[in-house]
Amino acid sequence: MQKKILLTIVLLIVSASLMDAAADRASIREWDVPTPKSFPHDPAVGLDGSLWYTGILSNKLGRLDPQTGTIKENPLRTPDSGPHGLTADTEGNIWFIANYKGYIGKLDPVTGQVSEYPIPDPVARDPHSLVFDKKGIPWFTVQLGNFIGRLDPGNGIITLAPSPTPNAKPYGIVVNSGGTPFFCEFGTNKIAGIDPRTMKIIEYLLPEGARPRRLALTQDDKIYYTDFNRGYLCKLDPKNGRVDEWASPGGANSRPYAITITADGRVWYSESGVSPNTIVRFDPSVKRFEKWGIPSGGGVVRNMAVTTRGDVYIACSGVNKIGIVHVEQ
Repeated sequence: MQKKILLTIVLLIVSASLMDAAADRASIREWDVPTPKSFPHDPAVGLDGSLWYTGILSNKLGRLDPQTGTIKENPLRTPDSGPHGLTADTEGNIWFIANYKGYIGKLDPVTGQVSEYPIPDPVARDPHSLVFDKKGIPWFTVQLGNFIGRLDPGNGIITLAPSPTPNAKPYGIVVNSGGTPFFCEFGTNKIAGIDPRTMKIIEYLLPEGARPRRLALTQDDKIYYTDFNRGYLCKLDPKNGRVDEWASPGGANSRPYAITITADGRVWYSESGVSPNTIVRFDPSVKRFEKWGIPSGGGVVRNMAVTTRGDVYIACSGVNKIGIVHVEQ
């Protein structure tokens, strides 16, 4: 039976006086993706610090060397796979979601060889985003199929669990320090967690009208998420169901989307409903926002990845670019 979580809402209004205009403290550098109209979707950080991305329309995975600016593209063997989410494992392999063809893929960046793991249930036709737990198990969301799944790389077995809420549209996903995956239910006002042993799903109710799209974890396992529908940056404490909210600087129609957290605890996210798209940084210790316009306009930044040095990797879908946000120390 689904466990109900009590919700406490704390609405924090951030005044304009808290906006820091120190835009010279960060720089955004962008590179053109070699294949036109690739629609770069998600970025990831390779073990060597390289920027990997999915070309959802070009059917390629790309790698940028930040030091030289060189980009190498790796074509996938199955046509029209629709590569979507991606991440690197501890051996440097790049795992990706084939959103159009319903499989999980693994690219060996040295040989270029691609392994495919088809999802057995045809209803789970559109895998979306993925993340590894500490045991090396990739977990993934299935948006329209309404599932959460996991893959055992040792035997290739995929296990699926349906969301308790119809049309929940599982979207962004993370794994906390205890090994529990949490994911957005973008089709409703909920975030959910799944027990990695039993595959039981517990849902956390969010404010009315909320639509969580992406999420990121703090060091103490609080969950920051972007409320795409209402224009808020939000934080959920899974221990008690409490939700804190801050109005995003771009306003109610700013469409907050991609999100990540750097090692210093600051929250980075994108506003996709403003022109140009902005990169926003939120400092929880002083409740202060800073923002920077993306030089190319952005074309919707759908996901972010953070490096060990604190740079933020982005993919700018509509303008066919990838980029790095660097903060001057």
